[in-house]
Amino acid sequence: MTVQGKPWIAPTLIAAVAATITAIMGATITEIGPWYHGLKQPDWAPPEFAFGIIWTVIFSLTAMAGIAAWRAAPDDRAAESIIGLFALNGFLNILWSLLFFRLHRPDWAQFEVIALWLSILALIVVSWRYSRVAGLLLLPYLIWVSIAAALNHQVVILNGPFG
Repeated sequence: MTVQGKPWIAPTLIAAVAATITAIMGATITEIGPWYHGLKQPDWAPPEFAFGIIWTVIFSLTAMAGIAAWRAAPDDRAAESIIGLFALNGFLNILWSLLFFRLHRPDWAQFEVIALWLSILALIVVSWRYSRVAGLLLLPYLIWVSIAAALNHQVVILNGPFG
């Protein structure tokens, strides 16, 4: 089935599955245990329960942005670029969790989050070219990763050195 000449069912299912797989992989890697609970956190750190809620919203908005940008892409090359950027972003998202939670290296994660942030910015810029809605849907993700980066930095300051 298509809307305005572009399919929407398959991209919607693919985006939902990709977002779910990325979320599950990140959650599986994330160990909230004694090591994490032993870290000093800044006073402004969100409560633990908020992270799951926030990430669920972020992944939902990101999937919607991916669908909107892909459907608005003018040709196959643009659509493939969008898919590639979203795939890179998913990889970087999972890598941050691996570095911070599994390897217990917030210091390394602090540098990796810069690449994650830049990948979100690239998604916004490229998506915006084809769909303003897609670009806007990604803004909460950029804001949240900005907060997470500041939190990561404070964890390094309060708890370092790591290794």
